[in-house]
Amino acid sequence: MDLELTGKRALITGSYRGTGAGLARVLAREGTAVWVHGFELEAAERVAQSIREEGHEAHAVAGDIRTDEGARDVAESVGEIDILVNNYGVAEGGSWQSPTSDWIDIYHKNVLSGVRLIQALTPGMRERGWGRVIFLSTFGYVRPNSRMPHYYASKTALINMTVSLAKEFANTGITVNCVSPGIIATEEIREMFRRRAEREGEATDWPTLEKKIAAGNMPNPAGIVGDPEDIGHLIAFLASDKARYINAANLRIDGGSADTIQ
Repeated sequence: MDLELTGKRALITGSYRGTGAGLARVLAREGTAVWVHGFELEAAERVAQSIREEGHEAHAVAGDIRTDEGARDVAESVGEIDILVNNYGVAEGGSWQSPTSDWIDIYHKNVLSGVRLIQALTPGMRERGWGRVIFLSTFGYVRPNSRMPHYYASKTALINMTVSLAKEFANTGITVNCVSPGIIATEEIREMFRRRAEREGEATDWPTLEKKIAAGNMPNPAGIVGDPEDIGHLIAFLASDKARYINAANLRIDGGSADTIQ
């Protein structure tokens, strides 16, 4: 399916590694000119260079979107953007005994980093009459743990914001959606489970680990662990005009892990 994204421009925050890098690669393969964001230019440039080596357009941009000034710098560097993917976020350890400063800090990272770029980049989308804003949450919004409550709270806020922002952009040509993935087989996740299996004297090859994760550690009916590119395909579709009637939605992509109808 041709998603007709050639000529569109996308900024994917936190795309210097992991899931974000996978999203950038998929969008680039669909013809989008992507801006790979990192907190250090070198890390972002490595991903951008790998995309260019595939024959696609990619640029690196660096800035600390956890601050107002840093987000402004990023917005000024990328200029006009058609697609904003607020992928950046962190899952930091914590508990109900964590100080309120930890809650404020993760809110800056997981929520306000996106708000800052929305404020900076969507006026241009409105002027041009077309745009896409996509948030990355987590399937954990329906299965929050007592561990890391500040993380789950911040990620759930993105779903609420999706509906509010879609109403803000009513009749402008801008759609706003949220994607809530389950566990994703980034290099970091693969390595974490490999080390765990090694310590326990078990097989460390990925097919075996994937089967174990999908059956026991984080079970899902699909029996697999999604790749970053799996998330990227959904986001590329949402960014296209073929998804023009999908708006203010939260779409889970978790193999069925979140056993709920909500």
